[in-house]
Amino acid sequence: MDARRLARGEEMIVSEQESATARRTPLFELHRELGAKFVTFAGYEMPIQYQAGIMAEHLQCRSGAALFDVSHMVQIKVAGPDAALGLERLVPGNIKDLAPNRARYTLLTNDAGGILDDLIVTNAEDHLYIVANAATGAADLAHIKAELGTTCEVEALADRALLALQGPLAAQVLARLNPRVMQLRFMEGCDLKLGMIEARVSRLGYTGEDGFEISLAAEQATDLARLLLAAPEVEAAGLGARDSLRLEAGLCLYGNDIDATRTPIEADLAWTIGKRRREEGGFAGHEVILRQLREGTERKLVGVRPTGRAPARAGTEIQSVTGAPIGKVTSGGYGPSVGAPVALGYVVTNAAEIGTEIQLDVRGRSLPAEIVALPFVPHRYHR
Repeated sequence: MDARRLARGEEMIVSEQESATARRTPLFELHRELGAKFVTFAGYEMPIQYQAGIMAEHLQCRSGAALFDVSHMVQIKVAGPDAALGLERLVPGNIKDLAPNRARYTLLTNDAGGILDDLIVTNAEDHLYIVANAATGAADLAHIKAELGTTCEVEALADRALLALQGPLAAQVLARLNPRVMQLRFMEGCDLKLGMIEARVSRLGYTGEDGFEISLAAEQATDLARLLLAAPEVEAAGLGARDSLRLEAGLCLYGNDIDATRTPIEADLAWTIGKRRREEGGFAGHEVILRQLREGTERKLVGVRPTGRAPARAGTEIQSVTGAPIGKVTSGGYGPSVGAPVALGYVVTNAAEIGTEIQLDVRGRSLPAEIVALPFVPHRYHR
């Protein structure tokens, strides 16, 4: 997804036909009240931006707190005594050793080592709580049910909404409703009350900032959203800002930067595979993935900084300085916090070294760029 193209209406415009068939989150009427501009995304009619615009919403998240509706994402419960070991057959992450209420970013892989989705898995003590991407969630659910359904209870939590409160002031805002949130560490969650509302609050997110994801009953989502938006530090933000924030943070978007044709090693996600899983294997595609860990890959995901002001969009050809094709941009746009265009893309491994000068074929023009370290802005998670 390219946020600025979406904002200009070049992709995913909500036609009358799409609007009639698109699903809506529990916060739809609030979004409309707040003046949201909508797009269809993963079958949902979602806010791409509000009246302030994508850049203002992006910078609000970096400086204060921004509230995102992510209720289109799929929340899954997997319960049973063998749930953790069962899920480890499907993902390379260390799930068995997750401490109570700790969360882990992991990947659902196929037998060829490709990435079917990226997930957050939490040990909620009596079950595993999984958050999957909206576009792939139904397939993820079917896959997990097919593999674990005979030994585990696997169900979508269809009656739950999901909000993301992100930014350096998110904790102080949420602590007014329950001071307990200040005690949560990064990648930790618990069940607690926010005012009178029961919720599962997890200290994590996909913006590079400190923040929280809040799972709660769908019928209470609007009440909590209004309560949070009443805080002077908080503004509503849409999918456009969410996309530009994750891009600056060097975080992959499923369907752009990672998919079933790319492996965790190619995507520079080897860090998601713990020592025990590397030694034992036993997960889908482990032969391919562990071989790539030992021997390397032919291509690698890298950060790209165009030298000028012109952004490189997804699909832009990456070339050597002599003009030879060496890869493609998978996500690209303007980074409001960076004050310049930024991009992610795959290049041949021998051109992936940080500092390598390259060029980008942007609408037939060869524009200079450089391979740079990720992220483009420092992560500010609560450690």
